[in-house]
Amino acid sequence: MISLRLTLAFALFSIIIQAQYTDQINSNRPGASIGAFAVGKNVIQSEIGLSFHQYSHSGYNNSSFKGGLGFIALRWGFLFETLELTLESKYLKGSLNSKILSVPISSSRNGFLQNFIGFKYLFYDPFKKEREENVYSWKANNGFKFRELIPAISITLGTNINFEKNNPFPFNNVFGNIYRPIFFQNLGISVDEEPFFHLRGTLATQSHFLSSWVFVTNFSYDRYLSIDPQMSYILTLTHTLNPLWSVYIESQGNRSELYRDSLFRLGFAYLYSDNIQVEATIGGSTKSSPSRILANVGVSYRLDFHKDFVSAEEIQSKALKKEERSLNKTLKKNTKKERKRNRKAKSNLGI
Repeated sequence: MISLRLTLAFALFSIIIQAQYTDQINSNRPGASIGAFAVGKNVIQSEIGLSFHQYSHSGYNNSSFKGGLGFIALRWGFLFETLELTLESKYLKGSLNSKILSVPISSSRNGFLQNFIGFKYLFYDPFKKEREENVYSWKANNGFKFRELIPAISITLGTNINFEKNNPFPFNNVFGNIYRPIFFQNLGISVDEEPFFHLRGTLATQSHFLSSWVFVTNFSYDRYLSIDPQMSYILTLTHTLNPLWSVYIESQGNRSELYRDSLFRLGFAYLYSDNIQVEATIGGSTKSSPSRILANVGVSYRLDFHKDFVSAEEIQSKALKKEERSLNKTLKKNTKKERKRNRKAKSNLGI
C-alpha cells in the first residue's frame, strides 16, 4: 500500500513539473510582455535583438531623437520547474536634435535604459492536469471552453541597477534634461537622476484557448524607491498560424508623474528550430508628447539541459531489469565454472 501511494505521488509530481518545460523554445519575444511560464529547469535561454526608435516631442517645440537600441535577456530555470532567474539589459545610442532655442542643437547621447535582475515564480498553473480527449467528437476537443480562460499566474520581483552616474536617459526619458544647462540652472532646479537601484514587481497571466490563441497580461509597478514610480500594463494577443509561424498584437500603457504613454505593436515570429526563434516587430504611440515609432528584429536561442522526470514505476522497472541482468550474468558465470570443474574431473578420471 505504501509503495502504491509513493508511485501515485511520483506520477502526480511528474505531471506537475512537466507543465513548465516544453519541447520547443518558450520565448517572451516578440513583444514586450513576459509570459507566465518559466523556461524549465536546467534550461538557459537568451533573447537578443536590435531596434530603431524615432521620437518627436510637441511640448519641446518638436525636438526629436533618433537612435538604435540593443536589448538582451538571459533566462535560467533552476531548482524548480516553476522558478526562473532573469537578467535584462537595454542600451540606447542616438542623436538628439533640440529645437528649444532659435538655433537647433544636435548632440549624440548613449546610455542604459535598463539593467534588471529578478526572479519569476509560477504559483498557479491550470494546465498541470492533462485533459482527456473525446475520441467521438472533434468539436469537444477543439471548441471554445470557458475553463480555457482561466490563466496561469506568475509574479516577477527584482531590481533595476543604474550603473551610470550621469545617465542621459533618466527614467527612460530620451528628452530628459533637454533644457539644461542655463535656464534650469538659474532657477535652481536640479537635473533628473535615478537612484543606484529601484524595485519592480510584475504580475503576469497567460491564457490558452481555441488551440491556437494565447492571451498574456502584465501589470507592473516599477521604480519603487525612486522619486518617479511608474505603473504600467501590457496586453498581448498571439495567434499561431501553423507549427512554424505566429503573429501578435500588443497594447502597452505607462503612467507616472514624469509622463504618460500608450504604445501599440504588431509583428510575427518564426520557429526556425526547436531551440531557435526569430521575430520582427513594428509599433508606435498614440500621442505627440512624445510621438514614437519603432521597429525591431530579434532572435531567441536556448541551451536545453533539461532532464525528464523519471517516475517511481520507471525507477522500479529499471532496477528490476538491472537485477535481472546481474542474475543472468552470475548464472552464466557459475555455469561456466561448473563446466570447467566437470571437464577437470573427467580429465582426472581419464574419461
